[in-house]
Amino acid sequence: MMKTIVLVGFPGSGKSTIGRRLAARLSLPFYDTDSSFEAKYHITISDFFTKYGEDFFRICEHQVLTELLSLPPCVIATGGGTPCFFDSMSLINSSALSVYIKLSSKSLSDRLLHSKKVRPLLLGKSPEQVMAYIDEVLPQRELYYSQAEVCVKGENIDVNALVDSVQKLLL
Repeated sequence: MMKTIVLVGFPGSGKSTIGRRLAARLSLPFYDTDSSFEAKYHITISDFFTKYGEDFFRICEHQVLTELLSLPPCVIATGGGTPCFFDSMSLINSSALSVYIKLSSKSLSDRLLHSKKVRPLLLGKSPEQVMAYIDEVLPQRELYYSQAEVCVKGENIDVNALVDSVQKLLL
């Protein structure tokens, strides 16, 4: 029986890109918690952060995650911090197959510095500050990400191999 698949990992790890491809291969709907948040609240995450702060953002983000997890089987890409608040990893693991897309600090830094997407927690940071942020925050978040049922190396990820692995786990 098919069940929801939730991708977790640091910002820039490729959760949305991989999630779309995984969903297409599995013929499942795809949801991104960030896009769902912006659609629900009619505001960009960046503007929400500026206006209301991170604490309120995390409360609303958790609500979006809970709503998405109640849907029929789908693929969900979470925001980088989503699994780290309000016992969300336990919630994810109790209702879905969780997959951690793991990348090195260097790979994450390279991706984030060249990302077109605005990342509220990285606004205005120099390359050195971005690396320092990753080196500080990644180990804290890994405590949550590492609770995922599946961990895959994100550099040069083979989505077809990931789909095969996920399908075996879901059978």
